[in-house]
Amino acid sequence: MQFDFGNDISSILSILIYVFFFIYIIFAQRIQIWAMSKQIEVALSKLELYSSKGKSITINTIKEVCKCETDPTNAVNNFLEFFTIEPVDKDPAGVLKRLEHILDVRDNRFEMQVRQLTPNAPESEIQNIENLLEAAQAVYFIFKVVRHYYLLAKKSKSYIFIVQLQMQLNEIMRIASAYFEALRAFSEGKPIGDSIGPFIVAAIAKEYKRSGKPVKEILNYVKDTMLYELDYENRKLYIVRAQGPGGTVGKPGEAIKKLVEENNGKINRIITIDAGLRLEGEKSAEIAEGVGAAIGGPGVEKFKMEDAGVTYNIPLDAIIVKETIEEAVTSLKKDLAEAVDNVVNRVKTAINERTKPGDTIILAGIGNTIGVGV
Repeated sequence: MQFDFGNDISSILSILIYVFFFIYIIFAQRIQIWAMSKQIEVALSKLELYSSKGKSITINTIKEVCKCETDPTNAVNNFLEFFTIEPVDKDPAGVLKRLEHILDVRDNRFEMQVRQLTPNAPESEIQNIENLLEAAQAVYFIFKVVRHYYLLAKKSKSYIFIVQLQMQLNEIMRIASAYFEALRAFSEGKPIGDSIGPFIVAAIAKEYKRSGKPVKEILNYVKDTMLYELDYENRKLYIVRAQGPGGTVGKPGEAIKKLVEENNGKINRIITIDAGLRLEGEKSAEIAEGVGAAIGGPGVEKFKMEDAGVTYNIPLDAIIVKETIEEAVTSLKKDLAEAVDNVVNRVKTAINERTKPGDTIILAGIGNTIGVGV
């Protein structure tokens, strides 16, 4: 009996390839689901770690601020499960007023409970802890939602659930990682990328103070929002921003509405400055100009700005500094801080080119004022 090594090995390999091919055809979907499930499990473990560490950072920060023997763990656990129900929008008339009421109740509830945990803390520390709790809540919510859909997919043995979850996993982890890093910034009271708007208008006010020109400051012009009043090139300039150095976004729309009404609508231009989410391929710290109200959030403050503009026919200009979501919620990066002078020059150019002496202008720096002093 002769053994042809080359031909026999070739035949065996061919048979094995066909076998593996047929096995793959039969079990391909199961293999894919298994691989995707492992990816989700790894991500879920990381999200659980983020959530656990976020809660620990929050509890430790509250203990440091409070300097009391009370254990805040139960209170923090209750905060993490806290929810807000948005108003019904099937009848849109007045929906923003209802939304504002619910958001005000939510903010007051947060503030009241934080004050109970840290009764001797200054206002800025209380606001920072509120931000810290919101970031911890965001990380915990992401973990819960991913866990829910993963367990639901396993329970129902749904290939579609697994595929949809795995396809969005990179973006979900990117957002979760950003909020986790934000916890450190909030616990340390550092300015974040979203602070760029208040940072810029504060720089303009400080520049005029250093030049010896009078700058009038009104603290708490409306809740958590301050006002600078100064003269720029024979124009009256009102500067609106949230009141730092605590972490708050204030009520810039309410402040602008109040200013417009106090001036009987005789405002010649409203300019808003805010951080803007950049697209992939764009560079961070790039500056862009446009029209409209540059402000994010649920829309209550934006509506007030737009309503004031429409009622009195006031042009609305917008300037944004481009950032990623990670940069917006984490400590202020060097390149963003270096963009401040460029934006200040853009603001001066806008005022000089689009207004004339004797005009009245509102300049609003939109964003979170954590770490940005008065």
